[in-house]
Amino acid sequence: MGLPLRITFKDNDYVYQIVNSKLIDQYTTEFDILLNGDKISLIKDEKKLWVQKDEVKSIDPELVHALGRSVSLRLRL
Repeated sequence: MGLPLRITFKDNDYVYQIVNSKLIDQYTTEFDILLNGDKISLIKDEKKLWVQKDEVKSIDPELVHALGRSVSLRLRL
């Protein structure tokens, strides 16, 4: 795990960590993050949008997409 990363979404701050950033490269379409202590799996769908893989604890789809974009920009996916 890396350093805690921050994102501001709809005037709320969120802290997240990428679970295993060493396995992520430019061809990665799925990864896990820890968002406020909860593990969330993100996957890129057929429309190239980031969505939540398993909705055990469902969060806002727009936040999921923003998190996926944030990771994509940081790690150059």
